[in-house]
Amino acid sequence: MKLPKDTEPTLWGAAGGAALIAMIGFGFAGWSTEGGSAALGQAQANKATVAALSPVCAEMFKRDPNFTANLVELKKTDEWARSAYIEKGGWGKMPGAIKLTSETANSCAALLVKA
Repeated sequence: MKLPKDTEPTLWGAAGGAALIAMIGFGFAGWSTEGGSAALGQAQANKATVAALSPVCAEMFKRDPNFTANLVELKKTDEWARSAYIEKGGWGKMPGAIKLTSETANSCAALLVKA
């Protein structure tokens, strides 16, 4: 079967156009793959969880009978170790949760130290 003379350049143009549209779409127009969308959704969910649980953690810390001593100790603790101090104290650990996430503990410590 013999194709018309202009078929090959047309096919190359279509392939090039499709590649160009894909590069523009994924690179600049915000298109994403299923995996990329799932990762973005997970990151947003984690951010929302931290924002919701950090004030709860700070409030539980403040309700501890040894609040003043704990706050002094938290402020003396190095910034990089504050989340471990919060996790060890158990403030902010929700019922049924295995442990407090380090992001939530960091945010909780930041709320307490600036208060």
